[in-house]
Amino acid sequence: IVSACATGAHSIGEGLEMIRKGIADVMLVGGAEAAIIELGVAGFIAAKALSKHNNAPEEASRPFDLARDGFVMGEGAGVLVIESEEYARKRGARVWAELLGNGASSDAFHPTAPRTDGTGAAKAIRHAVTDAGLKKEDIGYINAHATSTMLGDRAESAAIRHFFGEHTQNAAVSSTKSSTGHLLGAAGAVEAAYTALALHHQMLPPTINLQNIDPECDLNHVANQPRPAKVQYAISNAFGFGGTNATLVLGRYEGENGR
Repeated sequence: IVSACATGAHSIGEGLEMIRKGIADVMLVGGAEAAIIELGVAGFIAAKALSKHNNAPEEASRPFDLARDGFVMGEGAGVLVIESEEYARKRGARVWAELLGNGASSDAFHPTAPRTDGTGAAKAIRHAVTDAGLKKEDIGYINAHATSTMLGDRAESAAIRHFFGEHTQNAAVSSTKSSTGHLLGAAGAVEAAYTALALHHQMLPPTINLQNIDPECDLNHVANQPRPAKVQYAISNAFGFGGTNATLVLGRYEGENGR
């Protein structure tokens, strides 16, 4: 599967469908990216997507902050083992979280810019929450795609407000890209793992470098420090160039293998 920065999340979603359909009992799903080469960097520079905070690189990735000016490229990989509950019990696997819902949409708004009103991304969120059999008020944490670009973070904030409406402030939000940089095709997989661990440990990872929140990104931010929280359900967003959108819903696992 290749769907730009949503690749990792789409791979997980497709793996979930394979298990649901009985095609497989267990799937290895995820993504990998190593694009810090001359061509990769030059391409994103040409697209004016990268941060120019070169004098303070540790502070350059600052999603939702008013001083953000682009993302910081990262390299990495994330692979998750997803399996039916029956198969996990049979082999005595430790369960970190439940994968409950998978949503996708494609708004094809622009080759690189997101749809500014967030409606395309909001469809992916809605599809995932509906697929999980949940309501918007059930979601307690959002691992945002937020890459630290001016347009992208505002568009995702609009998508969150569009879907959650009056429940927007009930869900805590953070972007772990503030710590990892943007892992591109691997981002969705790594961030799904972050989300699973947040549910397991009941500790929400922060958006670091968030000093001055953009008024157009007025959400319930987990800013600069981890936040203990009692959260049963969470979503992980991944949105890519070309309007390719993916959202996953995860739940805290209460079975004995989750301890």
